[in-house]
Amino acid sequence: MPLAGRHVVLGVSGGIACYKSCMLARRLTEGGATVDVVLTAAAAEFVRPVTFEALTGRPVLTSLWERDRALAHIGLAKQADLVIVAPATANLLARAAMGMADDLLTALLLARPGGSPVLVAPAMNDAMYAHPATRANLKTLAGRGWHFVGPESGPLAEGPSDQPGRMSEPEAIVAAAERLLMQRAPWVGKTVVVTAGPTREHLDPVRVVTNPSTGRMGYALAEAAYARGADVMLIAGPGDLPLPFGVTAHRVETTAEMQRATQALVKRADLLVMAAAPADYRPAKPADAKRPRASGGLTLELEATPDILESLEPRRGCVLVGFALETGGDGVAKARKKLQDKTLDFVILNDALEPGAGFEVTTNRVTIIGKSGEPTELPLLSKRDVADKILDAVEQALT
Repeated sequence: MPLAGRHVVLGVSGGIACYKSCMLARRLTEGGATVDVVLTAAAAEFVRPVTFEALTGRPVLTSLWERDRALAHIGLAKQADLVIVAPATANLLARAAMGMADDLLTALLLARPGGSPVLVAPAMNDAMYAHPATRANLKTLAGRGWHFVGPESGPLAEGPSDQPGRMSEPEAIVAAAERLLMQRAPWVGKTVVVTAGPTREHLDPVRVVTNPSTGRMGYALAEAAYARGADVMLIAGPGDLPLPFGVTAHRVETTAEMQRATQALVKRADLLVMAAAPADYRPAKPADAKRPRASGGLTLELEATPDILESLEPRRGCVLVGFALETGGDGVAKARKKLQDKTLDFVILNDALEPGAGFEVTTNRVTIIGKSGEPTELPLLSKRDVADKILDAVEQALT
């Protein structure tokens, strides 16, 4: 868990987006972080301190004048692994840019040592965000090393808008926080390509040959690589999962489309992770119109889809990771054969029939097999934890 054991200060300034900060506090706490919330007086008009105390299990700070906590802002500024300000209103950004310390939150930000990460999620009316004064304040704060996530375009309190101003969603802020806390030198500046999900091969315009893959494992790998500092491109088959924050997505439907996308992107990849479950067969003669339903059976002629791995020409030094999904015995032997036949650096073995480790679940149990050394068997873990274990194994080869 990237946030486990981390100390995060969540500063909340007074805007309608405060309601999202409640969910952000919960997500950070669920991730294992110790979260101290600092509310401005205006923020406390939107959400009462007791709400954040219930979500984090810790007292909320609201004033420089609290008894026995006169220097709390100094301690928090120095001790926290990360300070997040969400929402950051135009007023808060202006005061911070001028170096003001007229309340607990701005005093804490001014006392934050240089080089210690501050992540800011601006939120305001779109015209206020576009104003030259706000743009100048953002430039000043960026020059001091502050990091920003958002804002996004979308509905504002006063109505619809197609211009930026809306605060990023909590999931996007958490992803940006993880990246700041987790990024490692071997990954920064590296390009990672991940394939994920199923593909569909059409029998006719309304019927397809496919499989139950959801793409969760590939999405988790993309999220984990992004958190470590990599530039991530995700080649995603059909599915309903929200795309990971910070990842460049390439949507495909058929195995041939996935093949073409992978062939193009692997030429600049430092790491390719083939976590998708593309269909191995497709109808030899798909119909242009819907086939009418009739009594009796239907004989369908299938042909093999392209072998994506065999068709690739990765650039020199690219680390290749494949998956071997098995349903019977001798899984390790079959995975080793795939490792050799496909010229992979690593192969990830899992059993589609094992409870909690197959399709349509949030967990997985895998064995990591490299070109040398003994296989590493992992216990049943969340797919995000499995993703981090896989990237741990790959990291040395990446350097």
